[in-house]
Amino acid sequence: MKKIITTSLLAMLLLTATTGMVAAQTRKPTLNHLALSVKNLARSTDFYSKIIQLDTIPEPFHDGKHTWFSIAAHSHLHLIQYDDGIIIPAKGTHLCFSVPSIEDVIERLNKAKVAWGNWNGEPKTVTNRVDGVKQIYFQDPDGYWIEINNDK
Repeated sequence: MKKIITTSLLAMLLLTATTGMVAAQTRKPTLNHLALSVKNLARSTDFYSKIIQLDTIPEPFHDGKHTWFSIAAHSHLHLIQYDDGIIIPAKGTHLCFSVPSIEDVIERLNKAKVAWGNWNGEPKTVTNRVDGVKQIYFQDPDGYWIEINNDK
């Protein structure tokens, strides 16, 4: 009887350890961070703090060339001062943030005199997707495209 219990316990431990290893090996990747090169770190930090309303988090370099923002649990946006030329991708390559009120963002954009529009480039026009989500597009101080939507 002792041998059966010991063997059963050993089998359960082995199964638990193997299951844990398989789970660890099959875990999906998670987004850690996005990094953008910027020409003027103070201006871009101000933009992402005030317009997008991201919160800064401590960054390890303390060299005046980096600002880190929290996007979600364990996901960050890193801005890095970069003195060389910056190549801006097309609108199809963009950052997207979902917000509870797209109207509040539009108000901040208008106050800051940041041009915005729909996907087609029509100024001050909101895109209404077929699923009911509203979207707007604009560029940050370095020309990176940003989408804001009210997807929940």
